[in-house]
Amino acid sequence: MKNLRTKLKALAPTRRKIIQLYFALLFNANLKGFVSGTIYKGNSKNICVPGINCYSCPGAVGACPIGSLQGSFSAGKSTIYYVCGILLLYSILFGRLICGWLCPFGLIQELLYKIKTPKLKKSPVTRILSYFKYVVLVFFVFIVPIAYAFRDTPLPAFCKYICPAGTIEGGLGLLSNKLNASYFSMLGPLFTWKFCLMISIVVGSVFIFRLFCRFICPLGALYGLFNRISLFGAKVNQPQCTNCNLCVSHCKLDVKHVGDQECISCGECMNVCPTKAIQWKGSEFFLRKGCPSATETNISEKGKKLRRSLRVVSWILAIGILIGAVVYYWNDTPTVNAVEGNEIGDLCPGYDLEILDKTGLQTETIDPTETGTITIINFWGTWCGPCVKELPYFDQIATDYKDQVKVIAIHTHSVYDTAPGYIAENYPDSKIIFAKDYPTDAVGFYGGYYTSLGGRDTYPYIVVLDENGIIVDKIVSALEYEDLKEIVDELINE
Repeated sequence: MKNLRTKLKALAPTRRKIIQLYFALLFNANLKGFVSGTIYKGNSKNICVPGINCYSCPGAVGACPIGSLQGSFSAGKSTIYYVCGILLLYSILFGRLICGWLCPFGLIQELLYKIKTPKLKKSPVTRILSYFKYVVLVFFVFIVPIAYAFRDTPLPAFCKYICPAGTIEGGLGLLSNKLNASYFSMLGPLFTWKFCLMISIVVGSVFIFRLFCRFICPLGALYGLFNRISLFGAKVNQPQCTNCNLCVSHCKLDVKHVGDQECISCGECMNVCPTKAIQWKGSEFFLRKGCPSATETNISEKGKKLRRSLRVVSWILAIGILIGAVVYYWNDTPTVNAVEGNEIGDLCPGYDLEILDKTGLQTETIDPTETGTITIINFWGTWCGPCVKELPYFDQIATDYKDQVKVIAIHTHSVYDTAPGYIAENYPDSKIIFAKDYPTDAVGFYGGYYTSLGGRDTYPYIVVLDENGIIVDKIVSALEYEDLKEIVDELINE
């Protein structure tokens, strides 16, 4: 019986694992998103969570700090100050303690490492490789996005080309839902690259402890710069330290000493320190003056009872918050201008959209349902590679069928100010009618008309109307000229 208890205790998750799992669930409390196959866009998405957690994950209720930072460079100064302020707050308060206790992707890597296989131990080579994440931080998070920001074209380079969390949580999270089966037609070389990179990191994490965190993660690199001055984390009480170096040799990360830029403050070194010299920074904030600290062994029975009571209350409160968050997001319906009638065969909802041309936004408007002809609505954006690639085909259709078809290209509400310059350079005399989508509180990027016509967070998106404004086709993929011509010819010959 004693051996059984020992085995069960060994299998039980540690307190840190439970906390990691708790925050992974809290950051992805929108369980309804996994059922509906959609991304939550409510007000909490304006807040950055501390760890790597993809904005596009169906369950995500907050924004990823790295994705937000890259996007802020193409936004206004207030957005940059806001995102940088949040990151600075997290960094000064916790440093890389966030990596060890709060990051969902860190938990995924640690669970993968538990698979029984031969392991690659740390060495001088891994120590050198640990500096590569600073290269990723500087180049992919700062230099490339800022360079594109000067061209008024947002490019979150790290998210687009590297982030495995985005591929797992966002890409696979959406593609795994059968309601998003049409998304597979949008996949191309970029997704293939990211999928292969993700597989490499996932497989590598089985053999190498926290491979992504140690060698690639720019957020960990950023937090690590503040490890020594952070208010919370692990520290060494030097008078008690005998310099035995057991803490460093026991650690699976490439640390030189406890609390340096590679330390994630997991606390495992505290269990091997013979003199109990390793302590938690900031613990005095939670203790009354004269109260025995957590490192003291002579805690009174009354003190132990109080501590147990506080732990019970804390866990009850934490569980209550998690349940409340899940219930809230399950019942939350974003206040978008959703209109019934966005399926094939329905009368398309109308809206007077502001027209864009090469000189900018006009006072004139266009309602796609009142053109009196076959109308092709093309939702696009200058930021969207497939949209830009297929736009010449819409231009050709608008020219070839100018008396029978209206092509309305509706730019996303976000960065629509980049459209006039693009139109002036590439389509100054086009027959396409360019327009701008309208904003809503819940859909800050794409726009309200896109949502009301059934858009599901993927561009390009095409809706075809007949002369009476009835929806006759919806396409979630990039098209060639022949595809568009076939659709138009079929409608004309009916």
